[in-house]
Amino acid sequence: MFRKFRTPAVVAACAAVAGLGLTGCQGESLENWDPLASGKKEADPFTGTKKIEVGGKSVNVSCAGARADGKPVIVLMHGGGDGLDKMAALQKTLSGKNRVCSYDRLGAGASDKPDGPQDFAASGKVLTGVLDHVAGDGPVVLAGHSLGGRIAARYAPDHQKRVKGLVLMDATSPTMTADITGAIPASATGPAAQLRAQNLAVFQGQNPERLVIADGKARSVGDAPVEVLQHGKRYLAAASPEYGRQLERAWSAGQRQWVAISSRGRLTTAEKSGHYIYAEQPALAVQAIERVAAQAAA
Repeated sequence: MFRKFRTPAVVAACAAVAGLGLTGCQGESLENWDPLASGKKEADPFTGTKKIEVGGKSVNVSCAGARADGKPVIVLMHGGGDGLDKMAALQKTLSGKNRVCSYDRLGAGASDKPDGPQDFAASGKVLTGVLDHVAGDGPVVLAGHSLGGRIAARYAPDHQKRVKGLVLMDATSPTMTADITGAIPASATGPAAQLRAQNLAVFQGQNPERLVIADGKARSVGDAPVEVLQHGKRYLAAASPEYGRQLERAWSAGQRQWVAISSRGRLTTAEKSGHYIYAEQPALAVQAIERVAAQAAA
């Protein structure tokens, strides 16, 4: 995901430099909070937007639509540098037939800022707290865009009793740091060198969520349905005329890795879309999410 974070820099909150050591990745309250300690969970049937407390932090959550017995709650996960408001139209459309929720991760939108750098463990705890609130002990389908897709795919293998399906919309590659350093060499000069440096800085936590993410293997979710939507417009090629083809090839390889995490993986190319598939071809995103939700309920 190559995009701007309210600066002139073209950046990508995708994946961090592998092996980077982290200390103090969570605030004290979140670090010590056990999301499983409270036992059986009951879902909050609220509609609209509200703040909930997760590990001592205020998290902004939005929900719409009625929940039906046996059907999973759909949880939308925004990309890096965005917030839940970016997915409001998608949530509204889906809520006609489904219970759909979204949330601002720490450092995004109207949620609290993290106390320090975050890693996947901290991000996963917050997601667990949100799922407890909106779905109780019931099943969920995670539908993530870009970095949100990367976080969803990282979370799902460890929570297969709860996460019954995934929709990954141009999700950040599991090996994004290696992808960009492989495509744009350290010897690059000019705009390409700037692009490389800016992205690597973001991977190391210079993003609104202060999220530092190491490259890692795409892990299996068994036979849970997984739909992967990848962009068809070659926007990465435009980002770097010299190295754009290599970036596009690496991105496509990353999408194939995501498809392979499930025996029921499906890859679709959104031919008319750049990175924001759910905004540029919303019907395609809605159809994919509803298919996975239906399969998860079967």
